[in-house]
Amino acid sequence: MSKAFTRDEDAGMSPVLQRPMSPLPPGVKNYITAAGAKRIEDELKNLREIERPRAVTSNDPGKAELLQKIEMRIAYLDQSLLAAEVVQPPAQSDDKVRFGATVTVRDKHGVETKYRIVGVDETDIDRDWVSWRSPVAKALLNATVGQRVKFQIPAGTQEWEIVSINYDEPA
Repeated sequence: MSKAFTRDEDAGMSPVLQRPMSPLPPGVKNYITAAGAKRIEDELKNLREIERPRAVTSNDPGKAELLQKIEMRIAYLDQSLLAAEVVQPPAQSDDKVRFGATVTVRDKHGVETKYRIVGVDETDIDRDWVSWRSPVAKALLNATVGQRVKFQIPAGTQEWEIVSINYDEPA
């Protein structure tokens, strides 16, 4: 880039961070479990009452960028909660896989795995919590215990048997 298009004072400035966008297309409801909403509220409280004040009083040279990240996270979480529709588990024991369920599946080799169907803001691959919009969740939704479900993965078709459905909130 030509020096004519830059300013000397830009040299020490931090880059402007882009605000994260919702992973949901416009018009799609932002479903979330009650526990997920509580976790977001707790994170917001921590950011507002602990992290932001700590960053404001810091002498760290990266203070401006840290504050910007905190403010962006607060704005994102605020927007998520505003758009969120908390979905309660079924009042009675339900025989079908619904939003918020933890589903135990068994593959053709007898290996069992548990998947929890949650909102997009709750997704946690390390805990096998999958978004209700994911291919795994779409294959599982409305299935019943004993039913076999199929879905496509890059390596081919995967088939699972539904072993159990549970609506208890995990810790």
